[in-house]
Amino acid sequence: MTEIPEINPHTTEYPCPQVVCEHGQKTTQEPLPEEVRGNFGPHLTALIAYWTVVCRVPRRLVEAMLADVLGLEISLGSTQKAWEEVSQAVEQPCQQLQEQLPREAVLNVDETGWRSNGDKRWIWTFVAKQFVFYAVASTRSAAVLVALLGTVFRGILCCDRLPVYFSYHSGRMQLCWAHLKRDILGIAEDARSRSAQPFGRDALAVVARLFRLWYRFRGDLRDRRGNPQPINRRQLLRKSMPLQKKLFALAETHLDHANKEVRNLATALYVHCERWFTFLEVKGVEPTNNGAERALRTALQWRKICFGNRRRSGEIATARLLTVTHTCKRQQRHALGYLREAVQCPRRRIAAPSLLPRRI
Repeated sequence: MTEIPEINPHTTEYPCPQVVCEHGQKTTQEPLPEEVRGNFGPHLTALIAYWTVVCRVPRRLVEAMLADVLGLEISLGSTQKAWEEVSQAVEQPCQQLQEQLPREAVLNVDETGWRSNGDKRWIWTFVAKQFVFYAVASTRSAAVLVALLGTVFRGILCCDRLPVYFSYHSGRMQLCWAHLKRDILGIAEDARSRSAQPFGRDALAVVARLFRLWYRFRGDLRDRRGNPQPINRRQLLRKSMPLQKKLFALAETHLDHANKEVRNLATALYVHCERWFTFLEVKGVEPTNNGAERALRTALQWRKICFGNRRRSGEIATARLLTVTHTCKRQQRHALGYLREAVQCPRRRIAAPSLLPRRI
């Protein structure tokens, strides 16, 4: 049987006597130790932020949990101040990650709606190999990408088919096959337009064959028909080439199809043909944008519970704390322990620990 002890928080009093100078009658008060700031210790301050960001607990419930679980009567404003202190503590590590973004070889990018005092905002996520970066912006345009990645991004951008990414990035990309398959399924199952169904069925057949090869390359032999053997990268490219050509030819023959959905999808396959198959050639590139979408899931749940932010400072704090907690998870670091250490560092006048990828 596992049990936890009763939690009894302790309070430390720091007496600061005042001394009066005999000659000048000037009063001097002894200063507090540098590591003492506010009314909360670093662990309690980090715990408030952890409950809010990782557990997605609204502020009033945080206030109630502190009273019921820890026996601490803390006002709603005090929990907000603790949250803001953690945000300020991790400012430098988040800035370092932002500066690292343009240097990454592969980035998965996605965005979704956000709210700030009722106004429309967008929360962006950038998923690198060893860290995740968030930003809340007032626009969904390429200006956000220019501000964070520079005017030219030299790496591989993995994304969905939002036109913003095409207008910004002219280099190598990997478009999301999960979005593509969903669109193809919609066409194949559309009973209202029977003329479009053959395109959907033919495209699905090619996609299925392509990903059987991909699973063999990854060692995931989920399709055991014919007892398939694993293949290497060279074999993957050689065996997939006829399927790439077949999908390109299928798209070319349906560019003028009467059905609008078929035309749009065929055009996407035809115009951006090379950008669909980057994952076959480059190590570290996935065929879907699921990594970025999973990173946005926490933000979406938080938005539904807390309805976004009220001020710009809240937007910045949201982005920073999401960045830190998801990066810790990606690096297999203890998120609460990192937040506690980050709060302690400014109080001791030292830099917070870096979250930059560790070079081996």
